[in-house]
Amino acid sequence: MIYAELALSDVQIDCFSPRKRQIPSCLASTTQSAGQRCFSVMPTLCKRLFRQILLSTCGMMGLHFHTQEMPMPALLYKADPARAERWRVLFAEHAPDIEWRVWPDIGDPADIHYLGAWLAPDDLQELLPNLKVLFALSAGVDQLDLSRIPESLPVVRLLDPGISHGMCQYASFAVLNLHREMLRYRQQQVEGVWKAHPLVPAHKRRVGVMGLGLQAQHILSTLKPFGFELSGWARSEHQVEGVTCYAGEGQLSTFLGQCDILLCVLPLTGQTEGILNRQLFERLPPGAALINMGRGGHLVEADLLEALDSGQLSAAVLDVLQQEPAPADHPFWQHPKIMLTPHVAAMTQPESAFPGLLDNIRRFERGEAMQGQVDRGQGY
Repeated sequence: MIYAELALSDVQIDCFSPRKRQIPSCLASTTQSAGQRCFSVMPTLCKRLFRQILLSTCGMMGLHFHTQEMPMPALLYKADPARAERWRVLFAEHAPDIEWRVWPDIGDPADIHYLGAWLAPDDLQELLPNLKVLFALSAGVDQLDLSRIPESLPVVRLLDPGISHGMCQYASFAVLNLHREMLRYRQQQVEGVWKAHPLVPAHKRRVGVMGLGLQAQHILSTLKPFGFELSGWARSEHQVEGVTCYAGEGQLSTFLGQCDILLCVLPLTGQTEGILNRQLFERLPPGAALINMGRGGHLVEADLLEALDSGQLSAAVLDVLQQEPAPADHPFWQHPKIMLTPHVAAMTQPESAFPGLLDNIRRFERGEAMQGQVDRGQGY
């Protein structure tokens, strides 16, 4: 009697053989791990059809076997509990072949192939031995300590069009507020002062964006219709239609020298941490304004206060801080030249983020490259 083993997502077939015998070529590959991997990515309907054909064939050949149901792969969710139910409904409706679990109720850890998280657990390898992919449920990954995550484990950023829309809306709001000097008028309202100030035409307002990735390019496209003079800077060379692009340390001073409004959407890495500092502010035109939509770690907060108080900078719009939430005695709360928002430029919405997440799971199952996979060398 022949013994072979075939593992599918919904069936395991065992056949015993006390002696060597030639196995038909059509079945031989099912004993190999490569074959198992191939079958594991077959759509559920195809797997079940294949199962019926295989069982019928084995019966006609006189093979003896037994079947055993195997658990489906699971995704463990470890992020905002308030959004967990919305994610669960989406998986139940559109991906019933993936079991949904919510931290800390992980069940059998051997079943968990995917982790969707804001922060990864410290003992990741030991806790989830069969983990295949870590999906960071955020546009960036600076909150993750990549040095503690195995190099062999893919880390994938969330590609959510909802985040992009939110960032573009916030950027437009912030740039227009600074362009039309709304902080100045807000302070006049507090003081009971009715006074108009000269209006600078949009085509004479120079707006520069630090970062030229896809998100920054979406923001620049959103700002184009207002007629601003647009520029962008990144560490590597880019070409963006209608935008004057600068690259590298050698062109940073030139870029900064022509920015009336500077907007930061850089990823936070070892190279960009603290980049918004006194030395950078001094290279901006006197009276320039700052928008930080990147990460709190980009900004040296004491240097910003000094630049605002000296007049080197006229105003700042900040959506992120070093410490969030800001302590009650933080000087930014009451500063008349600062508009502060509580990290709300964009928020992940399960309904808009789900299609991209599921697409990457299916890509992984098919052995294809996933979109948004983190480059460990660059840190994003």
